[in-house]
Amino acid sequence: MKRSLISVAAVAALCGLAVQSAWASTVTKFAEAAASKPVPRGLFAVRADVPPGPAEVKAAVETLNKAFADFKAEHSKQLDEIKKGNADALQALKVDVVNAEVGRLQKELDDLNTKIVAAQMGGSGGAVLKDKDYSDAFQSHFKKGEVQASLNKGADGEGGYLAPVEWDRTITDKLKLVSPMRALATVQPVSGAGLTKLFNLGGTASGWVGETAARPATGTGTFASLGFGWGEIYANPAATQQLLDDSAINLEAWLANEVEDEFAKQEGAAYFAGDGTNKPFGILTYVTGAANAAKHPFGAIKLVNSGAAAAITSDGVIDLVYDLPSKFTANARFALNRKAEGTVRKLKDGQGNYLWQPTFVAGAPATLAGFPITEVPDMPDVAANSVPVLFGDFKRTYTIFDRVGVRVLRDPFTNKPFVQFYTTKRVGGGVHNPEPMRGMKVAVNP
Repeated sequence: MKRSLISVAAVAALCGLAVQSAWASTVTKFAEAAASKPVPRGLFAVRADVPPGPAEVKAAVETLNKAFADFKAEHSKQLDEIKKGNADALQALKVDVVNAEVGRLQKELDDLNTKIVAAQMGGSGGAVLKDKDYSDAFQSHFKKGEVQASLNKGADGEGGYLAPVEWDRTITDKLKLVSPMRALATVQPVSGAGLTKLFNLGGTASGWVGETAARPATGTGTFASLGFGWGEIYANPAATQQLLDDSAINLEAWLANEVEDEFAKQEGAAYFAGDGTNKPFGILTYVTGAANAAKHPFGAIKLVNSGAAAAITSDGVIDLVYDLPSKFTANARFALNRKAEGTVRKLKDGQGNYLWQPTFVAGAPATLAGFPITEVPDMPDVAANSVPVLFGDFKRTYTIFDRVGVRVLRDPFTNKPFVQFYTTKRVGGGVHNPEPMRGMKVAVNP
């Protein structure tokens, strides 16, 4: 953080001390505030920190809104200079620095909100197991390889064990915090090896007749089936036997943390861009022109052009919002990555109002054109012909299928002195209805 403070101060100095003293003071204050706080370390910061109190969240909201006010002021200056024919590179750099700071503060606020949700889910531990005997047997097997066969709940012949119900649920809940699509989409547990959904394509006809008139046969509706991509996701963490013997840590929590890290990374990519080969079909593969555009009986996810060959425009955002039928807008939201969010933060409507707005309420996301935003690292960057923005009701569009149960195979032989815990879960996914979703393609309107 100190390096960031020096670089920001240097930028301010280059702009001229007489004119830029207020700017330097503002940016320095931002950097000092950031340096005084611990830097979040992804999932581990969420797990380790105490849930934030109301005062901390309120301070974060106020700081974010102050930073956004500074961004609007500097961006307005930049636009005014451009209108005058003066494209000031230093002013543009200032805008980029403040824009990045707004993004950092928004991420910090999102992390605080995540901690609140994690605490509400009981992420700090202490959840009451629904099957204590089974959990004790699982712990014994985890540490020593011992199996209480009389419980008849483990695959002891293979050295494998199905995880306790509550432990399995905890992993799934934690994945919702770090895998955006699990938080957005419908998640459906299934017990079979696969699932096919049947769709009614319509076609049933009717007509008006008199009392004694003949009743000729009418048209009959037709059906079409839709399959989903399936695969097995795995993690293979390891611990020394001495560590397991000493049991100085909560073994279940340790394994759950290792598993969620790996599962979240793999799932995130698959739910957005998976090709269906040993993995789910990603939602982006269903947009017009993509690999699965013709897969769904209802057609592809429709695209709306951004209005520019290599950029997102404010008109493009408005067109995207109003292209979605109103019956799907109640729970609609935007999904885009952080770089794309930095781009749309500069967009204004016809009255000069910024389309992006920071949150004013603890626990609420930032909004774009009045709709919530979810930051998704796996979405593409803004570039010609890319689809960097999705907008719609994700729960009514995409379904994740969880094959019931996480399985753990204890392996003390492959990598001595480590004991590896080969952990697997079968998952599937795909678009079950393309109609509640729209994508933005970076292209000029026809």
